[in-house]
Amino acid sequence: MRTVRFAQAAFALASAGLAVFSVAYGDFPWEAKSMLVGLPWRAAWVDGSALILLLASGGLCWSRTASPSLLTIGAYHAVGVLLSIPPIIARPLSMETWYPCCESLTPLAGAWILYAMLRRQNAASALVAEGAVRPAQVLFGLTCVFYGWSHFVYADYTASMVPGWLPARLAFAYLTGLGHVAAGLAVIFGLLPRLGATLEALMMSLFGLLVWVPSLFAHPRPKWAGSPQNQWSELVITLVLAAAAWVVADSCAGRSFGLPARARADARA
Repeated sequence: MRTVRFAQAAFALASAGLAVFSVAYGDFPWEAKSMLVGLPWRAAWVDGSALILLLASGGLCWSRTASPSLLTIGAYHAVGVLLSIPPIIARPLSMETWYPCCESLTPLAGAWILYAMLRRQNAASALVAEGAVRPAQVLFGLTCVFYGWSHFVYADYTASMVPGWLPARLAFAYLTGLGHVAAGLAVIFGLLPRLGATLEALMMSLFGLLVWVPSLFAHPRPKWAGSPQNQWSELVITLVLAAAAWVVADSCAGRSFGLPARARADARA
């Protein structure tokens, strides 16, 4: 249960970070937010959605409000997915259009899984919850494969973000790309899925700690970092992705080759 509480707390804190970002900069954190430029009463929508997200994040701290809070957080990220669909339809072969979609799908899968894990505690819905976890894990794994693939497509850009004190920055970009792909495939095919999800969570966490946090204090600011708003946006989104990965890692506890421990015990009987 300690791991469950850690994953839940991490997801709550990361979601709250998104809300705080929206309030601080008066903008949505989604990369596909350009679709909402002409939205009437846009400032009210930004503040209102941030307040709802912040309340939902706090609601994760109490068992009675955890489930509805997760539904709210999931709906928030589902909006981000919907906003990313029109650009994908317009340019389906562009990785730039798929990135915002994946960055919303990852936390959506995390909220989905965490909600199902809480439902497992109810004996009447345990079987349904068990079946709901697996599709979300596969969805999460697919987004990890996409992140890894982007490291190869944008290898030079990725290498420029690698801290200068690390040797062979381009090779490191390729190596982390392979790590994302391997982690995603491990979760998708159920081959040491908890290890794969844990490594993904560690990579995402270290990416925020070693790349985006130092960029906030760098003078001059790195060209790849963009504006301070972009830096904070990327940092909070990275933390949300890492938190979702911790949730997935916890959901894979007791699994071997994708089978729950209970199913393995039944197979041996």
